Amino acid sequence: MKLHTRTVNYLAQQRLVQAGLPPLLARLLAARGITCFDDARLELTGMLAPNLLKGMDAAARLLSDTIDRNEPIVVVGDYDCDGATAIAVAVLGLRAMGARVDYLVPNRFENGYGLTPEVADLAAAHPRLGRPALLVTVDNGIASVTGVDRAHELGMKVLVTDHHLPGAQLPSAEVIVNPNQADCRFPSKCIAGVGVIFYLLTALRAHRRELGRFEGREPSLGPLLDLVALGTVADVVPLDRNNRILVSAGLRRMRAGCCRPGISALLQVARRSARSISAADLGFAIGPRLNAAGRLSDMSIGVECLLAEDFGRALELAEQLDGINSERRAIEETMREQAVNLLCDVKPDRLALVVHDAGWHHGVIGLVASRIKDLHHRPCIALAPENEEILRGSGRSIPGVHLRDVLDLVEKRNPGMLLKFGGHAMAAGLSMRRRDLAAFEAAFEDAVAKLADPESFSPSLITDGPLEGAEMSLEIIEQIDSQIWGQGFAQPLFSGRFTILSQRLIKDRHMKLELAPESEPRQRLKAIFFGRAQALPRQAVLAYRLQREEYQGLAGVCLQVEHVLSELTAPAA
Repeated sequence: MKLHTRTVNYLAQQRLVQAGLPPLLARLLAARGITCFDDARLELTGMLAPNLLKGMDAAARLLSDTIDRNEPIVVVGDYDCDGATAIAVAVLGLRAMGARVDYLVPNRFENGYGLTPEVADLAAAHPRLGRPALLVTVDNGIASVTGVDRAHELGMKVLVTDHHLPGAQLPSAEVIVNPNQADCRFPSKCIAGVGVIFYLLTALRAHRRELGRFEGREPSLGPLLDLVALGTVADVVPLDRNNRILVSAGLRRMRAGCCRPGISALLQVARRSARSISAADLGFAIGPRLNAAGRLSDMSIGVECLLAEDFGRALELAEQLDGINSERRAIEETMREQAVNLLCDVKPDRLALVVHDAGWHHGVIGLVASRIKDLHHRPCIALAPENEEILRGSGRSIPGVHLRDVLDLVEKRNPGMLLKFGGHAMAAGLSMRRRDLAAFEAAFEDAVAKLADPESFSPSLITDGPLEGAEMSLEIIEQIDSQIWGQGFAQPLFSGRFTILSQRLIKDRHMKLELAPESEPRQRLKAIFFGRAQALPRQAVLAYRLQREEYQGLAGVCLQVEHVLSELTAPAA
């Protein structure tokens, strides 16, 4: 593994310090591309303007006209956390604007992904609304060419809101709002699906304000921000400044006790406190419980939890989601072990991995692909049977290997091999014929070799360098916690040389440590190394994160050790 210390823009750091930021926080932000104090501020007033999104004005008019005619609207979502939160935001926001609106979420096992022709048929016979006048897709639709056509045949208009990369052919929807479509000037190309529909609601409210449609106080969209934050973090989109603004606003509401009953219930079953919730809690504790419903059961359970107005009802649904998530973990563990065994003889010069088992659950293959990608530091596609002839695949990639572009090259070189595919740089999905599995494996390897940067296959670890003993404090933890960290804006990871004073194994799988930093040998620090059963040497260079620990009402500092390093190298380029 290549080891680097994150490069700091010292001029930017000085500007941030002069603007009043603490020195360490200024250093961390400057190392992540923040060059001035305004870029570090995360107030909602700094949000990008909605009218930068192509099609926004037309979309707002279409929705407003439909509301004025009192025509029914059905929201069609995706079955992951981004999709579920986007549905909830759309339904709650449109109802606040006076719309007759309900939702439909496809079943992963029966309907496929997105607005398929089958889903259009279901929407036309909606059990609560009847045939809607307008379908609004959230977190999907940009690839739904045949589904939009079918909706039109059935007499329904379609408004597509999505953030996935468009294919060669766009659907013939009345309006498309997607920052990744051609000629869209919206700078935040990595906004999540829930963010796109939130932006559309802000534009719709402004349009209806101009028309004088609000009597008295206009609807507030602030109560939707906890949902926006959850969907954004759970979808693992890069946290550029605009996304950090949205997440920060949602977390502030949660910490103030102003989150929706469904999120409060999910926090309770996950044993997390709203007062101290972080972006990491959204990604690792709340998001997986919602995602589990889409993977194993019916995401409508998750959507109903988010839409619930009564905490008791929300808690009942959250407990169901918690149980489904426990089942998901057990299935995933079994499949992960099987995948590791299937790849035990993988050749070291392989650039891409394809793994398949006839008994796998295709709702969990994305998680298996992610685990194998992490283990081998190679892009991985995991496949499971959809039926006797068709395999469904989910892939995860590494920096430097754009997975959707790789699949696009596979299809161009082998027309018809992929029945469907789509996704992002780091994650993608596909379906193919079982008989083409061996040919696909070879084609996938060749396409990765053609498009990938060879340096991508050497894993590296980038840290923020050492901390002084005095900097390992609650004050520093509070400074770090004041910011939004996540994908593309990495949570601080420090490194330094320590003496290991004591160590003991807990629960047969985690190492509890007492450390003394080399820079302050008399200082004593508690530490935990999760997933490490092997004893550490007397002295070691450790990569670690700072975390707050509370015991019997007293707060203290604990280091969460991530890696044992042999040496530090020069700063990264």
